[in-house]
Amino acid sequence: MTNSHPGRRLFLAGLGAAGTTALLSGCVTAGSSGKSSSKSGAVTLQSNLSAPQAKAAMEDLVAAYAKRGSGRASLNTVAAETFRTQLPTYLTSGNPPDVYTWYPGSVANTYARKNLLLDLGEVWTSPDLKGYSKALNTQCTSAAGKKVFVPSTYYWWGMFYRKSNFAKWGVKEPRTWDDFLDLCDKLKSRGVAPIGLGAGSNTPWVASAWFDYLNIRINGADYHRQLLAGKHRFDDPEVRKVFDRWQELLPYFDPNGTAIAFQDATTALLAGRTGMMLIGTFFADAAPKGALDDIDFFRFPVIDPKVPLAEEAPTDGYFASARTGRRDGVFELLRYLATAEAQEIYIKGSSGTVLPCHPDAKDAGTALVKKGRKHIEEAAEITQFFNRDSSDALQPTADTALTKFMAKPKSIGSILTDWQRDAEKIWKA
Repeated sequence: MTNSHPGRRLFLAGLGAAGTTALLSGCVTAGSSGKSSSKSGAVTLQSNLSAPQAKAAMEDLVAAYAKRGSGRASLNTVAAETFRTQLPTYLTSGNPPDVYTWYPGSVANTYARKNLLLDLGEVWTSPDLKGYSKALNTQCTSAAGKKVFVPSTYYWWGMFYRKSNFAKWGVKEPRTWDDFLDLCDKLKSRGVAPIGLGAGSNTPWVASAWFDYLNIRINGADYHRQLLAGKHRFDDPEVRKVFDRWQELLPYFDPNGTAIAFQDATTALLAGRTGMMLIGTFFADAAPKGALDDIDFFRFPVIDPKVPLAEEAPTDGYFASARTGRRDGVFELLRYLATAEAQEIYIKGSSGTVLPCHPDAKDAGTALVKKGRKHIEEAAEITQFFNRDSSDALQPTADTALTKFMAKPKSIGSILTDWQRDAEKIWKA
């Protein structure tokens, strides 16, 4: 979806993003069986929100739904990366879970094209969803014109750091690319790895944020979306410019950045072993509550002032299996999850760094959240994230290419050739 400046505020009024999810029931489990509950028709909710605070918030949401007495459901929390790889299997199994936490837009449409998602048109007639923005309506509608997603929250990406560490090191937020490079030099001179990453272990997708931001800063959001849709090539000269700029930064990355998961990179950031990290606010769900007041962020530096300012602000929420045998229960649950009450419960129980999709729901109101909302509102365009603007199937091609680049930057020519070849297989599938 293209979000130009005039439609941006409508988009924000209903954006949904960072992992909202939860269901009800007196049965809250943490396995990964994926099998629908046989207990009196309880709706099963498969959740990837496995970080401690996010999981607790989901459990709060499940309990609140149960108290309403209008339905029953069981929450099944699965390790986030296991969920990511197993989602296609869940949806195509003979006895799939009923409802899932995941993403709208091109990702949901990919599954909808395969007739794996339940038509949620009846849910979208509810008073709450009627108040959602036109942009969210579009984002939650498949190419065939069916509503297949219910959004809940949204969040932003940025360069996060600890205020106390920046003060201790005598550095401040950069405004330009040159300022950013200067900041990296200062941190490195103080014995600190300037940039944390966390693209190792089972979270190689974190590196895609660097590709996304460099591309939208150099070539613009429209080019970026077209590239991910197969309308440009990964071996184009424009893409090569992205990696030329990235090479300037490689000496500043944490040497362990491609060996550890983002959760470990978060620990290194909070401990002051690294200076800053390009990440989404979801990382705060794995941070100690006491550290939240010390966390701040700055905008990924502008490289070309002539390129319209774009920011990544992904939407999260729910879709449902087309094979569910509990259609009415699924609809009831999703109507509840679309309410301001449900979204506020999730925000209160989690780190509180997400923004509600419902136009009447209140966010956490912290200084960080206020800054984050302003950060998004100032953007001329909004992108999601690599797989969300393309597909879950294309993400592994990026993981492979970007990991190879960081290990062998001089081989970028052959890496991009291979990336284009692998991407074409996905686009033609």
